[in-house]
Amino acid sequence: MIHFVLLISRQGKVRLTKWYTPYPQKQRSKIIKEISTLVLTRGPKLCNFVDWQGYRVVYKRYASLYFCMCIDPADNELETLQIIHHYVEILDRYFGNVCELDLIFNFHKAYFILDEILIAGELQESNKKSVLRLVTTQDALVEAAKEEQAR
Repeated sequence: MIHFVLLISRQGKVRLTKWYTPYPQKQRSKIIKEISTLVLTRGPKLCNFVDWQGYRVVYKRYASLYFCMCIDPADNELETLQIIHHYVEILDRYFGNVCELDLIFNFHKAYFILDEILIAGELQESNKKSVLRLVTTQDALVEAAKEEQAR
């Protein structure tokens, strides 16, 4: 099970968080600080798995963002790397070569895509086309609602 997802910039700024295990706000801030420090200080040639407080953090750097997922130690790290890559590929297709600014200004879309891929910390949809179809359908509904409201 995935306990939480963090997207962190190289400067340590959090761009997206999704919690599947409930934590109090104070503990969330502490976790974000610890994970940021842990991941950002690791060398580029080290593996993308880190043991942390009885869990395993799997991360991957894409451009200026670190995509981090916290999983149980018994879970498959390579599968989690595949989930991260799957998420990035869908973001790439939706935004057309996604960058950090896309996630800053369209964070609601990034959350929506993540929610289509993962439910309760488990992989829900592995088909990229299906996820993109759902997101574009939602975009069309939003545009229709805006046009209806403008009338």
